[in-house]
Amino acid sequence: MLTAHALLVIVLTAVIATSAVTALTLLVLRLLPRGRIATRASIVLAGALLSVVASTIAVAVEMYIDDHDLAILGWVIGTSALLSMLATWIVTGRTITTAVNDLVGAARRVGDGAVIDPTHSWSPEFDAVSAELAETSQRLAEARAQVAELDAARRQFFAWISHDLRTPLAGLRAMAEALEAGTAPDPDAYIRTIRSKVDTVNQMVGDLFELSKLQTGTLQIHPEPVVLLDLVSDAVADAQTLAAARGITIAQDGIAGHLIWVDPRELTRAIGNLLTNSLGHAPDDSTILIRADAVHDGQLVVSVIDQGSGVTAENLGRMFDVGWRADDNRAPTGAGLGLAIVRGIVEAHGGSVAARHTDDGFSLELMLPTRDDQSTASRPTTETRSAASKTVRQ
Repeated sequence: MLTAHALLVIVLTAVIATSAVTALTLLVLRLLPRGRIATRASIVLAGALLSVVASTIAVAVEMYIDDHDLAILGWVIGTSALLSMLATWIVTGRTITTAVNDLVGAARRVGDGAVIDPTHSWSPEFDAVSAELAETSQRLAEARAQVAELDAARRQFFAWISHDLRTPLAGLRAMAEALEAGTAPDPDAYIRTIRSKVDTVNQMVGDLFELSKLQTGTLQIHPEPVVLLDLVSDAVADAQTLAAARGITIAQDGIAGHLIWVDPRELTRAIGNLLTNSLGHAPDDSTILIRADAVHDGQLVVSVIDQGSGVTAENLGRMFDVGWRADDNRAPTGAGLGLAIVRGIVEAHGGSVAARHTDDGFSLELMLPTRDDQSTASRPTTETRSAASKTVRQ
């Protein structure tokens, strides 16, 4: 039976031999800071095996076994360690190299724009990296598709804007030349038309400027408690002349008695844009209804409902995007910016917009906060600017 002294000697011998081999292994790893994973794993394995061999031989020497037995022990341990390291390097090293090469190839394909599928290997860690690469490739593909769509929409939008600006400018030039040449049959009428077209161009430029503020996040809103009836009355007053010219009645339902937390100037503009849109598509001698409905969570839905045909179901979600133009049944007047501006203003307040067909007609809806919520209504958010930069329709 081992004495305490003998056991202490064995333990100390093993500790010294293992420490020396471990230090040597760390030194080798330090000299190969960028070695391949398989190589570094083989070095660590060799160090572990060598520490066992060194400790065993050192203890055997201290036991004063004869040279013959020591040689046999050394050959047995050394051969076993060498073969174990070789087998481990062949199996594990090749497996690691294959897994790493697969990941490198997958990353290269992702960089080239491909969508890849996750692979399965012997290691859960490598499988996790492969799954993350596959998910990233899918997200990148979706982002590239969105960028391509937005780029195409942006080009189409600028084409529309150029056309919408060119048309009144061409008319202005023609009438100005007629006035200059003295060939205008009714100069006063020409002057009134020129003033009207200038107002149209000025409105388009103003809309573009407002939209640019929404997109860049420079629009500053100043929410305060506001009586909804006051905002609606101001918007109706601005639209009343156009409505009367076509025999359209603007009615109200449930507007009184609501207090909302908004920027009065900006929200009056938003409601006015909805009325302008509805007036452009409502039939003559019809009624446009402005209605307010309180909903849960301190929200208020303000709806502007006209008797027009509306848009198809698949286009309902696109109506408030920039410059988008739908079918001829509800083609926009102007540059298609009014509803996009509405969306940006409402989302800057922490609200949302929607369009739908109802039993009463085609409804454009604003969901607005009725109480102070500085976390959502103090300034435009990134989502607001992103939504305002998409390309769709008034």
